[in-house]
Amino acid sequence: MKEIGEYQDIVFKEIEKFQKGNKDFSLYEPVNYILDLGGKRLRPVLTLLATDLFEGTIADSIKPALGIEVFHNFTLLHDDIMDNAPVRRGKAAVHEKWNVNAAILSGDVMFVQAFILVTSCKNEFLRDVLDLFNITAVEVCEGQQHDMDFESRNDVSIDEYIEMIRLKTSVLVACALKLGAILAGAPKQDAEKLYEFGLSLGIAFQIKDDILDVFGDASLVGKKVGGDILANKKTYLLLRALEDADESQNVTLKNWLSKEGGADKVEAVTEIFEALSVKEKADEVMDGYYQKSIEALDSIQIDPSKKQYLYDFAASLMNRNF
Repeated sequence: MKEIGEYQDIVFKEIEKFQKGNKDFSLYEPVNYILDLGGKRLRPVLTLLATDLFEGTIADSIKPALGIEVFHNFTLLHDDIMDNAPVRRGKAAVHEKWNVNAAILSGDVMFVQAFILVTSCKNEFLRDVLDLFNITAVEVCEGQQHDMDFESRNDVSIDEYIEMIRLKTSVLVACALKLGAILAGAPKQDAEKLYEFGLSLGIAFQIKDDILDVFGDASLVGKKVGGDILANKKTYLLLRALEDADESQNVTLKNWLSKEGGADKVEAVTEIFEALSVKEKADEVMDGYYQKSIEALDSIQIDPSKKQYLYDFAASLMNRNF
């Protein structure tokens, strides 16, 4: 097993090679641009780590791992268009730097490139890899549609929200891990348990994000807290507050949701969150999914010392302050 930084170095070098291989004309400029915006490359790292976990050959997993990263960035590119988001990782979003048509087309080619990379594997694994990737790609689209639908709905339930983040965020993390296991020839039961680990951890990760957006330290989070409140985003915190609020609190919340606001809106809504202890309730649900992920990891039949990297990775996600 390698350190996380060593897997990241492998991925960074592979991305550089991929970018150099892109033809030098306008279709691929946005592709290289969004890949240059950075990120920790955790999804492809998880694919390589999972391959190592089951004593597979890292070289056989590099291109499929890169495919997961290209697919992830394709979803970000198209999400920014749908959300009309002007900025991605501190720089102009692709549709702002070029235009919407260019962003759509470059996103389309990224999806095809991702498919080619993910299926660059041994024939004996191709059927399982195809099934996993195709199902995941559809589920991510379903999650995005749910997220868009939520914008115009005032009756979103907590269960619906959990399902949305499962589809939009968690399934790709789970896919990255299971892909590495498949490519290493892991037993199907262990590959599925690793998928369950990623799925539950991804849900816990998103709830943690919801908490940090309201209660995080702005200097650590890297942005002003309360962005989700200002955007009227349906998060676990808001949905729990709407469910638990008394009549007066409910009226106040819905009043704020119906209008624009700034620091005053963030302060008022946060006060209601605090009165209803929604942070503590969110922490409890987050911890439940985290424990579920650990139970799945515990059940994988390999040397416990090899799994320590994933235990540490999961703990770092839950203990982060940004």
